[in-house]
Amino acid sequence: MPSSPNISFVLHDVARLLRKRFEQRSRASGLTRAQWQVLAYLSLHEGIHQNKLADLIEIVPITLARLLDKMEERGFIERRPDPADRRAWLLYLKPQARPLLEIMRGNGQKTRDEAFAGLSPETQQRLLQTLSLIKSNLLAACTQPAVDREKIHG
Repeated sequence: MPSSPNISFVLHDVARLLRKRFEQRSRASGLTRAQWQVLAYLSLHEGIHQNKLADLIEIVPITLARLLDKMEERGFIERRPDPADRRAWLLYLKPQARPLLEIMRGNGQKTRDEAFAGLSPETQQRLLQTLSLIKSNLLAACTQPAVDREKIHG
């Protein structure tokens, strides 16, 4: 009996292909995927500290700083000094970024429509619920030490 595909590999491939298809749709904007990600997170968390955004996006602060420099030069974001900490910056979207968000949301929806072709709305909802539960399980597991009890006691 042939083995079934490993779910980790399938999930990884699906995520990679979703990103690839989104990037194909978004190439004309002139923004990188990382810049799109910054815009998306900032649209939900305006006024966030630069270091906190780096944590959310899971990139090192210096990499984010370079991205923000380019985006600031293009007029998409602005850094404002934090009144409570003069060493820190708060991040905000500028009006020029708003149309890009609409393009991004449209490209995301088209990409999801392609990915979910042939799946009923109920199946899509079940899939999202299942993946959300898996994510919650893994987030909880990641707070614990990873110990292989079989090898320790075996």
